[in-house]
Amino acid sequence: MQELDASVQEKVNTWLNGNYDADVKQQIQKQLDDKAYTELTDAFYRDLEFGTGGLRGTMGPGSNRVNKYTIGAATQGLANHLKKTYPGEKIKVAIAHDSRNNSDVFAGITADVFSANGIHVYFFKALRPTPELSFAIRELGCKSGVMLTASHNPKEYNGYKAYGADGGQFVSPEDKAVMAEVAKVSNVDDIKFGRVAENIELIGEDIDQKYLDAIASLSISPEAIKRQKDLKIVYSPIHGTGITLMPKALAQFGFENVTIVEEQATPDGNFPTVVYPNPEEKEALTLAMKKARDIDADLVLATDPDADRVGIAVKDNKGEWVLLNGNQTGSLLINYLLTAWQQKGKLNGKQYIVKTIVTSNLIEEIAKAKNVKYFNTLTGFKYIGELMTQLSGKETFIGGGEESYGYLIGEFVRDKDAIVSGAFISEMTAFYKDKGSSLFEAMLDMYLEYGFYKETLISITKKGKTGAEEIKAMMQQYRENPPKTLGGAKVVALKDYENRVETDLTAGKTTPIDLPKSDVLQFITEDGSIISARPSGTEPKIKFYCSVNTKLTDKGAYEATNKALDEKIDGIMKDLGV
Repeated sequence: MQELDASVQEKVNTWLNGNYDADVKQQIQKQLDDKAYTELTDAFYRDLEFGTGGLRGTMGPGSNRVNKYTIGAATQGLANHLKKTYPGEKIKVAIAHDSRNNSDVFAGITADVFSANGIHVYFFKALRPTPELSFAIRELGCKSGVMLTASHNPKEYNGYKAYGADGGQFVSPEDKAVMAEVAKVSNVDDIKFGRVAENIELIGEDIDQKYLDAIASLSISPEAIKRQKDLKIVYSPIHGTGITLMPKALAQFGFENVTIVEEQATPDGNFPTVVYPNPEEKEALTLAMKKARDIDADLVLATDPDADRVGIAVKDNKGEWVLLNGNQTGSLLINYLLTAWQQKGKLNGKQYIVKTIVTSNLIEEIAKAKNVKYFNTLTGFKYIGELMTQLSGKETFIGGGEESYGYLIGEFVRDKDAIVSGAFISEMTAFYKDKGSSLFEAMLDMYLEYGFYKETLISITKKGKTGAEEIKAMMQQYRENPPKTLGGAKVVALKDYENRVETDLTAGKTTPIDLPKSDVLQFITEDGSIISARPSGTEPKIKFYCSVNTKLTDKGAYEATNKALDEKIDGIMKDLGV
């Protein structure tokens, strides 16, 4: 790149000449002097926007970066929205942060701006999990809340999750209204950074205990836990916030033999023992699985930095430790919850479960078999939270989740919750062990009963402005020229969630999709495979989700069937050019 685009140069000049800190100006000037035009373009070509996960990006100076000013503008815009929405009312918000570098600083800036706008802030005095923030919003009667986190992203990232009065992330039309208010904050001088101390109230242990009591009240099999209280659980918070609550939650459920992975127990935004602090990555669970082998454990749990996602490992029938993916864990959880509710005689037709459109249809099959209502939502847990709020007081949410390791049990929170999920995964393990079984055996039994479903996710990273354009072009190509066959099977239907229409490719008929617009395409084959293409709302990636299924004739056929499904997935991805 020889020079900056005029619009980018204009934004750079605004920052160089505006009321920004001297060190920020120095960093930008150095990039100009070094002719680092690609980096400057990426930092200034757009403003960070609220996506499916709120505001998220790499840290550094620039309008497309997470820093004091983008955090400040987001908060000022949110404050303006709240004051317009609740005129004349005393507005309260809650703020929490995770263990990432600068999360505590950004949380303080967020509190400063809210307080300067006359808004009462409940401020967690130390790091806490995202789901506890969601709980606190509802518990304390707040109109909004903010979590400073970039979830499981690499250490260079940070972010800002904004929540509404129901404890869920903002959804349409309110998310658009917030975005519009943030966009109006075009001048740094419009941001009120002056802290008003009397508007900030510290919170902590009291909310912790209310949250822990609430999730412990959901336990369905306390008698099984009592008999299996020595279940050997290995837990890693992967240097994140989970250490504040997961051990306490497991203890309150009745588990007495929990081993913490000490090397990963201290909160640290550099995540020194892992490449990525993501429980979806096998490498992130290496230390936990080693500990599990050393002590012959029953279960491994690991949570991401803000403790809204949980990954697990179990022993297979050969005694080898294996990681379960998000679809397997989610399916096991729903199967356990519905089975336990059924056995206690608690299912009366007024309960429901929820999953996202890219999550395994095995969950749907389980719900059908148990005569429990199920819903599919768009990707992003905010849509599950929105549905829960709509149905609150009318029907009972048992549980739900998404393939990306996020689950929720009960109605106390409106976001994915690794704390309650970790406690229930442990309860589920105790439930099956009490019957002489294991979690792996329970999974095989589930496959025998409902079908063997296998899913894979492939992500392709395309960074910067050119990457965003490439992803857009890929989606356009798939829309205009959908594949005729995938993995040797005819593509019989195309679901286009952007245009909200499903096309029967055999009959040529179209039917509307009753969900909000979302840039997702799904190809459905005649043998029941589902392949989804979706640009990420929070990362520079396009994601391909592939789900295939077949019958499992007996447990002895597991490995051969698993291999056959893997080969089928490989064929489908090859046909897609992925």
